[in-house]
Amino acid sequence: MGQSEQEPLPPSDPGRPEAEAELPPGQRVQRGWPALHYGPVPRFNRLTWDLQVFGATASAEKHSWDFAAFNALPRTTVRADLHCVTKFSVLGNEWTGVPAAALLDLAPPAPGVTHVMVWAEYGYSANLRLADFADERTLLATHRNGEPLTAEHGFPVRLVVPRLYAWKGPKWVRAVEYMRADRRGFWEERGYHNLADPWRQQRYSHQEEPGDGPLR
Repeated sequence: MGQSEQEPLPPSDPGRPEAEAELPPGQRVQRGWPALHYGPVPRFNRLTWDLQVFGATASAEKHSWDFAAFNALPRTTVRADLHCVTKFSVLGNEWTGVPAAALLDLAPPAPGVTHVMVWAEYGYSANLRLADFADERTLLATHRNGEPLTAEHGFPVRLVVPRLYAWKGPKWVRAVEYMRADRRGFWEERGYHNLADPWRQQRYSHQEEPGDGPLR
């Protein structure tokens, strides 16, 4: 259920461009947090779950962490809004989890890596520029507002990329693939914009400019 209309709205994202309005163009404030996803909610098994990093790693080897090892990695909290391409925004979230930059330190990419593909359960994927993944506010989140994520919202891990639309942050993350060339992810192959900057309303692939993404 949504919040009472008498409750004040949470503070907005301090990391957004200061010159912009409170919300990205075309967005509206959402009370509550709708659970939107493609396909069913996966079942979690602590004994078989792991997070992998593979592809063009500096060591040419795959890295992996089981559930206990992942939860022992360095953690931080980031305050960031969530902007859904369906035009709602959830403001003032406090996300806690493992910084993506820490994963890059533990499993460095090889020279020439420019992009990552973030893989989730059931083969869902989202491609990101390496710079977006490495941003200090990008997080492999396990908690929101001090509470563990629910299954519907991505438990045990979802990616949070505050500078991009929320579809670039998959729920139920299982792997990160390092790539030397860009490749479209699940929604990018189905007509969504390759870059997904909400402040530029980069919603759909027909809006792409030359150089915004790989050829379709």
